[in-house]
Amino acid sequence: MDLSELAPAYIRAIAPYQPGKPIAEVAREMGLPESDIVKLASNENPLGASPRVLAAIENVIMELARYPDGNGFTLKTALAARHGVGLEQIVLGNGSNDVLELVARAFLTPQSSAVYSQHAFAVYPLATQAVGARGIEAPAKDFGHDPEALLAAIGGDTRILFIANPNNPTGTLLDPVHLLGLIERVPENVLIVLDEAYTEYLPDEMKSDSVGWLKRFPNLIVTRTFSKAYGLAGLRVGYALAGKPVADMLNRVRQPFNVNSLAQAAAVMAMEDDAFLEECLEINRAGMVQLTDGFKRLGLAYIPSYGNFVAVRVGNAAAVNLSLLKQGVIVRPVANYGLPEHLRVSVGLEGENKVFLQALERALEELGK
Repeated sequence: MDLSELAPAYIRAIAPYQPGKPIAEVAREMGLPESDIVKLASNENPLGASPRVLAAIENVIMELARYPDGNGFTLKTALAARHGVGLEQIVLGNGSNDVLELVARAFLTPQSSAVYSQHAFAVYPLATQAVGARGIEAPAKDFGHDPEALLAAIGGDTRILFIANPNNPTGTLLDPVHLLGLIERVPENVLIVLDEAYTEYLPDEMKSDSVGWLKRFPNLIVTRTFSKAYGLAGLRVGYALAGKPVADMLNRVRQPFNVNSLAQAAAVMAMEDDAFLEECLEINRAGMVQLTDGFKRLGLAYIPSYGNFVAVRVGNAAAVNLSLLKQGVIVRPVANYGLPEHLRVSVGLEGENKVFLQALERALEELGK
């Protein structure tokens, strides 16, 4: 008997999420020293965590035999103070991916559907499929969200609309005016999941008052993460802000200790270290210019990005990616996002960006561009 047949058909049909290749794997495959490899594949903060965060982690290491605070009181209190919301409006997650899956588990059934955009984050269809619901992909416009197409895709059985802003992997953005216009037109019985994993990278004038909108839209859920700008990807901590009834449902399906002690302590300190965050944002701004100037010099089109990554069109992306791997540079192919000619490149430190651009130029020369 094939025991996989015991799983529902919608589970058997799932294609597992493929993360960026880890450095150790590429070192083994290509026979390269790990120290020579540059990883620009997973939108990680090249500066890592701040020294103050590392110190906060050290302070709680001796308590690892104890379970973490299942309610995350200290972290929730810090988040509530920062965002001006009540503790009962906060849901903590093992990364924001966890929160996205909680939304699907709490509000989708095999009789319902979720809507998301073409080229949007792969976790949306995965979380939808994992609960047997129907995923509806709305056509993108200029590689980004098309409000009219999203609204047209919403049906009578739709319970969730996923919006990534900025979007991953394209880096596109719905500006505050158009985003609000979209939210205003979504039916009240459809939950709007506004995924703002990269919001810290936005200039102030491009940031939406998404948290303020919670008072006006009970069906709005705002999700954020400490994995990107705050440099805590390895600790996995994210959160959702929502109205009390919605947050209550999410907390009912949440695992009781889903955010570990180190992650909670690190996240609290990360929010306090504004100077380090600004340093990270400045490095990202400079690195984005360095990469896009390099693409222009090489005659390559790219999608203007508002995140800490940029998608560049290289033609035969699979071949270019393989050449880069052989040179010890890891980027992210995005053919599974409907972008077979693009590679997504995370913004690294100046030296890492330089190594990548040199390797990219060699790859293009080898392949005749």
